[in-house]
Amino acid sequence: MPDADALPPLREVIRRHGIAAKRSLGQHFLLDLNLTRRIARAAAPLGEADIVEIGPGPGGLTRALLTEGARRVVAVERDRRCIAALEELATAFPGRLTIVEGDALALDPVALTEPPRRIAANLPYNIATPLLLAWLRQARAWDRFVLMFQKEVAERLAAAPGGKSYGRLSVITQFFCKVELVFDVAPSAFVPPPQVTSTVVRLTPLAAPRGRCDPAALERVTAAAFGQRRKMLRQSLKTLAIDPLPLLAACGIDPTARAEDLSVEQFAALATAAAS
Repeated sequence: MPDADALPPLREVIRRHGIAAKRSLGQHFLLDLNLTRRIARAAAPLGEADIVEIGPGPGGLTRALLTEGARRVVAVERDRRCIAALEELATAFPGRLTIVEGDALALDPVALTEPPRRIAANLPYNIATPLLLAWLRQARAWDRFVLMFQKEVAERLAAAPGGKSYGRLSVITQFFCKVELVFDVAPSAFVPPPQVTSTVVRLTPLAAPRGRCDPAALERVTAAAFGQRRKMLRQSLKTLAIDPLPLLAACGIDPTARAEDLSVEQFAALATAAAS
């Protein structure tokens, strides 16, 4: 197996293939190989799993995942300029890197992999949230997600009820997964540097979700509740087109409470009642 130090430096790869980061694609390339290997190790053990990587760019995290022993990496990249650079890695690690050229929002990563499967990615900022929501709907198909987000988004994923960061993304993520904030990454680690700090997050799907509601119903209820988070639930839930007072009473929830006051389990109960 090739040593990462024997591979050409990422800056040389970027120069040779003309891969200047595009703002329209949300690209910020992570070139610090110590950091990419640290991210890869957060997804360990790797030798037993297929790993999906979204937006690998020139392949910094890709080479770290392969060097750290990933059974197989499926790299999904829509920027054609990066494909040739990734093909060099596929040659260096024969049989272990599959390159899929396409839009991650339009692909089903479960269909590209065999279990056990994980996702490890420095997500493009502009599509990170819709990607996560789509993956969570299939959370039971995965045994781990190791993802990099803007720090404020990561804090929302992990937020507890009662705080400013607690919101719809907190509830939906924690309904399906245990959330761990692993470490922060400074803007200076990227090329070009973003204007925000990033955070690596590890999401581990729970053996069973924190409720028996339909996930689509949970998304509707949380969208209504947090869409007007300053209002009491008796008002904000009117957008569901049902009378919220009997709904809240059925769940034992004070109609004067606000969205940020409710636990994940209470939102699951509301979603179940709203769908019945």
